[in-house]
Amino acid sequence: MWVVLNKAFLSIVADRNDPTRLLVRSRFRDDITAVFPDAKVTETPDADYRFRAFLHRDVVSSAVADAVGKIDYPNFKGSVWEQWRHDLYLKIWRILYDAQNLLYR
Repeated sequence: MWVVLNKAFLSIVADRNDPTRLLVRSRFRDDITAVFPDAKVTETPDADYRFRAFLHRDVVSSAVADAVGKIDYPNFKGSVWEQWRHDLYLKIWRILYDAQNLLYR
């Protein structure tokens, strides 16, 4: 699953070797620790997602639920303060908006 937060973009998948853990991945250096400050993040330059951490499912679930509970903004894009991240998310928003318009004209 993709989790898009105003401070992080994460890809979360099952750990192939341990069903009690999830693999949290990111393309950006500090995104995992922005959500999971105690995570041991490894870097694999040739991987699809360069940064990754293995975390217990309950830790990931709790952090995602906590992020939802802290939503205090009426507009997501307006809550993204890093300009480069805002611009990136706006591109993603535009692609999905265009797809919506193609499907539901």
